[in-house]
Amino acid sequence: MTIQPDISAIKERMRKVWTSGEYARIGNPLVLIGESLCEAADLRSGCKVLDVATGSGNTAISAARRFCEVTGMDLAPESIEHARHRAEAEGMDITFEVGDAEQLSYADGSFDVVLSTIGVMFCPRQEQAASELLRVCRPGGKIGLASWTPGGFTGQMLKTVAGHVPPPPGIKPPPLWGTEDRLVELFGEEISSLDATRRIYNFRYPSADHFVEWFRDYYGPTVRAFAALDPEGKEALAADLKDLLDKRNISGDETLVVPSEYLEAVALRR
Repeated sequence: MTIQPDISAIKERMRKVWTSGEYARIGNPLVLIGESLCEAADLRSGCKVLDVATGSGNTAISAARRFCEVTGMDLAPESIEHARHRAEAEGMDITFEVGDAEQLSYADGSFDVVLSTIGVMFCPRQEQAASELLRVCRPGGKIGLASWTPGGFTGQMLKTVAGHVPPPPGIKPPPLWGTEDRLVELFGEEISSLDATRRIYNFRYPSADHFVEWFRDYYGPTVRAFAALDPEGKEALAADLKDLLDKRNISGDETLVVPSEYLEAVALRR
Protein backbone atom coordinates (compact mmCIF):
# COMPACT_ATOMS: atom_id res chain seq x y z
CA MET A 1 0.00 0.00 0.00
CA THR A 2 1.33 3.45 -0.95
CA ILE A 3 1.95 5.66 2.05
CA GLN A 4 0.47 9.14 1.67
CA PRO A 5 2.68 11.64 3.48
CA ASP A 6 1.17 14.36 5.67
CA ILE A 7 2.25 17.31 3.55
CA SER A 8 1.25 20.02 6.02
CA ALA A 9 3.27 18.37 8.77
CA ILE A 10 6.21 17.86 6.42
CA LYS A 11 6.10 21.51 5.32
CA GLU A 12 6.26 22.61 8.93
CA ARG A 13 9.14 20.24 9.54
CA MET A 14 10.96 21.66 6.51
CA ARG A 15 10.55 25.21 7.76
CA LYS A 16 12.08 24.21 11.07
CA VAL A 17 14.94 22.43 9.31
CA TRP A 18 15.89 25.32 7.04
CA THR A 19 15.50 27.95 9.75
CA SER A 20 17.75 25.99 12.11
CA GLY A 21 21.44 26.69 12.29
CA GLU A 22 22.83 29.36 9.96
CA TYR A 23 22.65 28.16 6.37
CA ALA A 24 24.77 30.96 4.93
CA ARG A 25 27.86 29.50 6.62
CA ILE A 26 27.26 26.30 4.64
CA GLY A 27 25.81 27.75 1.45
CA ASN A 28 28.05 30.74 0.74
CA PRO A 29 31.12 28.62 -0.15
CA LEU A 30 29.00 26.82 -2.79
CA VAL A 31 29.06 29.97 -4.94
CA LEU A 32 31.22 28.16 -7.52
CA ILE A 33 28.32 25.81 -8.27
CA GLY A 34 25.98 28.71 -8.99
CA GLU A 35 28.52 30.46 -11.18
CA SER A 36 29.05 27.28 -13.20
CA LEU A 37 25.28 26.77 -13.57
CA CYS A 38 24.82 30.31 -14.90
CA GLU A 39 27.47 29.61 -17.52
CA ALA A 40 25.92 26.26 -18.42
CA ALA A 41 22.55 27.97 -18.89
CA ASP A 42 24.27 30.54 -21.13
CA LEU A 43 22.52 33.48 -19.49
CA ARG A 44 22.10 36.60 -21.59
CA SER A 45 21.89 40.14 -20.24
CA GLY A 46 18.34 41.31 -19.79
CA CYS A 47 16.71 37.90 -19.48
CA LYS A 48 14.28 37.30 -16.63
CA VAL A 49 15.68 34.73 -14.18
CA LEU A 50 14.09 33.00 -11.20
CA ASP A 51 16.36 31.34 -8.64
CA VAL A 52 14.22 28.79 -6.78
CA ALA A 53 15.24 27.91 -3.21
CA THR A 54 17.93 30.56 -3.48
CA GLY A 55 19.31 29.92 0.02
CA SER A 56 21.83 32.65 0.78
CA GLY A 57 21.46 34.04 -2.75
CA ASN A 58 24.48 32.55 -4.51
CA THR A 59 22.95 31.81 -7.89
CA ALA A 60 20.65 34.84 -7.91
CA ILE A 61 23.68 37.07 -7.38
CA SER A 62 25.64 35.18 -10.03
CA ALA A 63 22.82 35.78 -12.51
CA ALA A 64 22.64 39.47 -11.58
CA ARG A 65 26.37 39.79 -12.25
CA ARG A 66 25.46 38.92 -15.84
CA PHE A 67 22.99 41.84 -15.92
CA CYS A 68 19.89 39.66 -15.82
CA GLU A 69 16.59 40.71 -14.22
CA VAL A 70 16.61 38.39 -11.22
CA THR A 71 14.15 37.14 -8.61
CA GLY A 72 15.25 34.81 -5.81
CA MET A 73 12.84 32.95 -3.54
CA ASP A 74 13.27 30.66 -0.56
CA LEU A 75 11.23 29.04 2.19
CA ALA A 76 13.43 30.44 4.98
CA PRO A 77 13.00 34.14 5.85
CA GLU A 78 16.47 34.19 7.46
CA SER A 79 18.09 33.08 4.23
CA ILE A 80 16.20 35.70 2.22
CA GLU A 81 17.31 38.44 4.60
CA HIS A 82 20.92 37.33 4.32
CA ALA A 83 20.65 37.18 0.52
CA ARG A 84 19.29 40.74 0.44
CA HIS A 85 22.27 42.00 2.46
CA ARG A 86 24.73 40.23 0.17
CA ALA A 87 23.08 41.67 -2.94
CA GLU A 88 23.08 45.18 -1.44
CA ALA A 89 26.77 44.85 -0.60
CA GLU A 90 27.49 44.12 -4.27
CA GLY A 91 25.18 46.85 -5.51
CA MET A 92 22.83 44.30 -7.10
CA ASP A 93 19.16 45.07 -7.72
CA ILE A 94 17.56 41.67 -7.04
CA THR A 95 14.03 40.88 -5.87
CA PHE A 96 14.14 38.42 -2.96
CA GLU A 97 10.93 36.87 -1.64
CA VAL A 98 9.85 34.24 0.86
CA GLY A 99 7.91 31.48 -0.89
CA ASP A 100 7.26 27.81 -1.46
CA ALA A 101 8.91 26.10 -4.43
CA GLU A 102 5.92 23.77 -4.69
CA GLN A 103 3.52 26.73 -4.96
CA LEU A 104 5.33 29.48 -6.83
CA SER A 105 3.54 32.81 -6.74
CA TYR A 106 4.33 33.72 -10.35
CA ALA A 107 2.24 33.63 -13.50
CA ASP A 108 2.70 30.98 -16.16
CA GLY A 109 5.70 31.61 -18.40
CA SER A 110 7.00 34.52 -16.30
CA PHE A 111 10.69 33.72 -16.68
CA ASP A 112 13.17 33.08 -19.47
CA VAL A 113 15.36 30.95 -17.22
CA VAL A 114 14.50 29.10 -14.00
CA LEU A 115 17.46 27.99 -11.88
CA SER A 116 17.97 26.07 -8.65
CA THR A 117 21.30 25.24 -7.04
CA ILE A 118 21.17 22.50 -4.37
CA GLY A 119 17.71 23.78 -3.55
CA VAL A 120 14.58 22.45 -5.23
CA MET A 121 15.96 18.92 -4.79
CA PHE A 122 14.88 19.10 -1.11
CA CYS A 123 11.19 19.65 -1.85
CA PRO A 124 9.11 16.78 -0.43
CA ARG A 125 6.82 16.53 -3.47
CA GLN A 126 9.26 16.19 -6.32
CA GLU A 127 6.66 15.96 -9.07
CA GLN A 128 4.86 19.06 -7.79
CA ALA A 129 8.10 21.05 -7.60
CA ALA A 130 9.10 20.01 -11.13
CA SER A 131 5.64 20.97 -12.40
CA GLU A 132 6.03 24.44 -10.91
CA LEU A 133 9.46 24.94 -12.48
CA LEU A 134 7.94 24.07 -15.85
CA ARG A 135 4.89 26.25 -15.34
CA VAL A 136 6.75 29.50 -14.65
CA CYS A 137 9.31 28.95 -17.43
CA ARG A 138 8.24 30.35 -20.80
CA PRO A 139 8.08 28.11 -23.88
CA GLY A 140 11.59 27.93 -25.32
CA GLY A 141 13.09 28.95 -21.99
CA LYS A 142 15.57 27.01 -19.87
CA ILE A 143 15.55 25.21 -16.55
CA GLY A 144 18.99 24.86 -14.96
CA LEU A 145 19.61 22.65 -11.95
CA ALA A 146 22.56 21.64 -9.80
CA SER A 147 21.80 18.68 -7.52
CA TRP A 148 23.90 16.34 -5.40
CA THR A 149 24.10 12.82 -6.85
CA PRO A 150 23.11 9.75 -4.81
CA GLY A 151 26.59 8.21 -4.91
CA GLY A 152 28.55 11.39 -4.28
CA PHE A 153 29.76 12.46 -0.85
CA THR A 154 26.82 14.70 0.03
CA GLY A 155 24.34 12.13 -1.24
CA GLN A 156 25.96 9.58 1.03
CA MET A 157 26.08 12.04 3.92
CA LEU A 158 22.34 12.62 3.61
CA LYS A 159 21.84 8.86 3.49
CA THR A 160 23.94 8.47 6.64
CA VAL A 161 21.88 11.08 8.48
CA ALA A 162 18.64 9.43 7.31
CA GLY A 163 19.92 6.14 8.73
CA HIS A 164 19.93 7.72 12.19
CA VAL A 165 16.90 10.02 11.85
CA PRO A 166 14.60 8.62 9.13
CA PRO A 167 12.67 11.08 6.95
CA PRO A 168 8.86 11.01 6.90
CA PRO A 169 7.46 7.94 5.13
CA GLY A 170 6.60 8.34 1.47
CA ILE A 171 9.26 10.98 0.75
CA LYS A 172 11.71 10.23 -2.08
CA PRO A 173 15.43 10.86 -1.44
CA PRO A 174 16.48 14.37 -2.53
CA PRO A 175 19.58 13.17 -4.47
CA LEU A 176 17.33 11.49 -7.03
CA TRP A 177 17.34 14.95 -8.66
CA GLY A 178 21.02 14.29 -9.28
CA THR A 179 20.24 11.55 -11.83
CA GLU A 180 19.33 12.06 -15.48
CA ASP A 181 16.72 9.29 -15.34
CA ARG A 182 14.82 11.05 -12.56
CA LEU A 183 14.91 14.40 -14.35
CA VAL A 184 13.52 12.78 -17.48
CA GLU A 185 10.73 11.29 -15.35
CA LEU A 186 9.99 14.63 -13.70
CA PHE A 187 9.98 16.80 -16.82
CA GLY A 188 8.76 14.24 -19.38
CA GLU A 189 7.46 15.59 -22.66
CA GLU A 190 7.48 19.18 -21.38
CA ILE A 191 11.13 19.56 -22.36
CA SER A 192 12.75 19.13 -25.76
CA SER A 193 16.29 18.46 -24.54
CA LEU A 194 18.31 17.79 -21.42
CA ASP A 195 22.06 18.39 -21.21
CA ALA A 196 23.60 16.97 -18.06
CA THR A 197 27.18 17.00 -16.80
CA ARG A 198 28.58 15.44 -13.64
CA ARG A 199 30.78 17.89 -11.79
CA ILE A 200 32.75 17.98 -8.55
CA TYR A 201 32.64 20.44 -5.70
CA ASN A 202 35.44 20.08 -3.14
CA PHE A 203 34.58 20.59 0.52
CA ARG A 204 37.67 22.09 2.16
CA TYR A 205 37.78 22.13 5.96
CA PRO A 206 40.50 22.03 8.64
CA SER A 207 39.61 18.44 9.62
CA ALA A 208 36.84 15.85 9.70
CA ASP A 209 36.09 16.82 13.30
CA HIS A 210 35.74 20.46 12.28
CA PHE A 211 33.42 19.55 9.40
CA VAL A 212 31.11 17.55 11.67
CA GLU A 213 30.97 20.31 14.28
CA TRP A 214 30.41 22.98 11.63
CA PHE A 215 27.52 21.07 10.06
CA ARG A 216 26.17 20.16 13.49
CA ASP A 217 26.00 23.86 14.37
CA TYR A 218 24.98 25.46 11.06
CA TYR A 219 23.42 23.05 8.52
CA GLY A 220 19.70 22.69 9.17
CA PRO A 221 19.29 18.96 8.36
CA THR A 222 22.19 17.95 10.61
CA VAL A 223 21.30 20.49 13.29
CA ARG A 224 17.83 18.94 13.54
CA ALA A 225 19.12 15.38 13.28
CA PHE A 226 21.54 15.78 16.18
CA ALA A 227 18.86 17.55 18.22
CA ALA A 228 16.52 14.58 17.76
CA LEU A 229 19.00 12.05 19.15
CA ASP A 230 19.97 11.06 22.69
CA PRO A 231 23.64 11.38 23.72
CA GLU A 232 24.49 7.86 22.52
CA GLY A 233 22.75 8.52 19.20
CA LYS A 234 24.61 11.80 18.77
CA GLU A 235 27.93 10.03 19.24
CA ALA A 236 26.98 7.32 16.76
CA LEU A 237 25.93 9.82 14.08
CA ALA A 238 29.11 11.87 14.55
CA ALA A 239 31.22 8.71 14.31
CA ASP A 240 29.50 7.60 11.09
CA LEU A 241 29.93 11.03 9.51
CA LYS A 242 33.62 11.12 10.46
CA ASP A 243 34.09 7.65 9.01
CA LEU A 244 32.52 8.75 5.72
CA LEU A 245 34.69 11.86 5.65
CA ASP A 246 37.87 9.90 6.36
CA LYS A 247 37.08 7.48 3.54
CA ARG A 248 36.46 10.31 1.06
CA ASN A 249 39.28 12.63 2.14
CA ILE A 250 41.89 13.15 -0.61
CA SER A 251 43.95 15.90 1.06
CA GLY A 252 46.99 13.78 1.83
CA ASP A 253 47.67 15.89 4.91
CA GLU A 254 45.98 16.80 8.19
CA THR A 255 43.31 18.93 6.47
CA LEU A 256 40.10 17.81 4.79
CA VAL A 257 39.43 17.89 1.04
CA VAL A 258 36.38 15.85 0.10
CA PRO A 259 35.11 15.78 -3.50
CA SER A 260 31.33 15.82 -3.75
CA GLU A 261 29.72 14.95 -7.07
CA TYR A 262 26.72 16.88 -8.35
CA LEU A 263 24.73 16.89 -11.57
CA GLU A 264 24.57 20.12 -13.56
CA ALA A 265 21.58 19.92 -15.88
CA VAL A 266 20.00 22.35 -18.35
CA ALA A 267 16.63 21.50 -19.87
CA LEU A 268 14.96 23.33 -22.76
CA ARG A 269 11.27 24.01 -22.23
CA ARG A 270 8.97 23.13 -25.12
